[in-house]
Amino acid sequence: GRLSPSPPSPPRLSFQITVFELENFQGQKRELTEETPNVTEEALEKVGSIQVESGPWLGFGRQAFCGEQFVLEKGAYPRWDAWSNSHSSDSLMSVRPLLIDSHDHKIHLFENAGYNGRKMEIVDDDVPSLWAHGFQDRVASVKALDGTWVGYEYPGYRGRQYVFERGEYQHWNEWDANQPQIQSVRRVRDQQWHKRGCFETS
Repeated sequence: GRLSPSPPSPPRLSFQITVFELENFQGQKRELTEETPNVTEEALEKVGSIQVESGPWLGFGRQAFCGEQFVLEKGAYPRWDAWSNSHSSDSLMSVRPLLIDSHDHKIHLFENAGYNGRKMEIVDDDVPSLWAHGFQDRVASVKALDGTWVGYEYPGYRGRQYVFERGEYQHWNEWDANQPQIQSVRRVRDQQWHKRGCFETS
């Protein structure tokens, strides 16, 4: 019998981001295609602007993937307040690709640690205000069942960002928060498959 053709292999995801020392894509630049624990170690004093050719990426306020988190989807970020919604930090010191392992999205939010108390399930949707769904601002544990999500301290995708890759987070310390406050959540999309428009900053 003839050999059946092998199924086409999935396209290899490529990640590419360019960081610039100055605002508006000026000055020294560095192109990155893999996780980088210190983006400023070669020729850059700081990161003033960012161009994401393909992503998404996760940026961090400190070296070695520590500190405040910033989701960097495909697009241009001409100055630091384009990627930071919290306005508490203008530094971005390390980045890594944010792997999107599913086109489905499902997350469970819990009022109390250890997956206790009131529970909210979100499936294939973005929620700009948990209040509108009768959930207060307290989210103390999370189960990210499908897809990659980002939670925000305030409604309307504002404030500090907390990324939930697939997995279980039984206490807010596990997503580096100092309090269990999340008031909006959205899906992080693989911009190679989804057009922009799922998320706009004001």
